[in-house]
Amino acid sequence: MTELTNNYVILVDENDNPLGTMEKIEAHEKAKLHRAFSVFIYNSDNELMLQQRALTKYHTPGLWTNTCCSHQKLNESNVEAGKRRLQEEMGFTTGLQETISFIYKAPFENGLTEHEYDYILVGEYNDDPKPNPEEVNDWKWMKLEDIEADIRKNPRDYTEWFKIIFEKHKNEMVKSST
Repeated sequence: MTELTNNYVILVDENDNPLGTMEKIEAHEKAKLHRAFSVFIYNSDNELMLQQRALTKYHTPGLWTNTCCSHQKLNESNVEAGKRRLQEEMGFTTGLQETISFIYKAPFENGLTEHEYDYILVGEYNDDPKPNPEEVNDWKWMKLEDIEADIRKNPRDYTEWFKIIFEKHKNEMVKSST
């Protein structure tokens, strides 16, 4: 396996067994399955912190999505990766818990495709973030039912992957509370 930097992703099979690495853009161009994580941060009012992606991002600029997401580095646990990226994007860190994982595929209009073995990580934080302007244009807290209603009303305002993972995450929360 090659050295994994911020520009490389870990290619995996359908069981999350590592197959090697590939440059991130190439993996997205070829729709190669790779490991990823998505962080969902809640406050004590059970509101989810959303971020609006920076307007300079190479895909889905200006769209709303979960608190942060990215790709693990070699030999980095999902929680370590989530904490690292939370600090890099949102300017804070907090405890994270791994919940569910699943595979999804989301093509973009620019020809790139997210094909990810995604781990959802959940944490709590009650202060304002200090977002990195190269990563984040804006942020807000929203109740889950308001997010769900807004996605139905304004689907083009949200990243494709967020619409997929939000539904999976919401369903898992309902299952675990019964």
